[in-house]
Amino acid sequence: MPVNCTGCETKRAALRRPKTGHSVCKECFFQAFEEEVHHTIVSAKLFQAGEKVGIGASGGKDSTVLAHVLKVLNERYNYGLDLILISVDEGISGYRDDSLETVKRNQQQYELPLKIVSYQELYGWTMDQIVKQVGLKNNCTFCGVFRRQALDRGAMMLGVNKICTG
Repeated sequence: MPVNCTGCETKRAALRRPKTGHSVCKECFFQAFEEEVHHTIVSAKLFQAGEKVGIGASGGKDSTVLAHVLKVLNERYNYGLDLILISVDEGISGYRDDSLETVKRNQQQYELPLKIVSYQELYGWTMDQIVKQVGLKNNCTFCGVFRRQALDRGAMMLGVNKICTG
């Protein structure tokens, strides 16, 4: 039997929130989610007006939602943040190509500036070149460390005050 949304009480519920147990429609879920993020930002004093905030943009769903919600809340509540997408190209053939295209679409959709930093640009070599030298064993460890460092270096190049990741 269909259940009505406990938020608006008119629309059919699309999901049940584990956190609250409420059955909500899509629109009420979005509103509740955005308000919870806003409450966290304000209560924890995560940002100050005028800060330049980098959003680690991989092209995946987590970073895409993060970019969207920060853009929406920054405009809705006038946080006064200067938001910028930062993406890392590791130089792995066939791995990051599609997600970088998604990041570029996000840039257009959210009208946010985008900086793509590459291992080649920062370190002088790609992850494919590293794998040729060190082999396949433990290459994920190298990549993870270099990726975080690349995000930090990209943020420093842009004068970013804080980095958000999804």
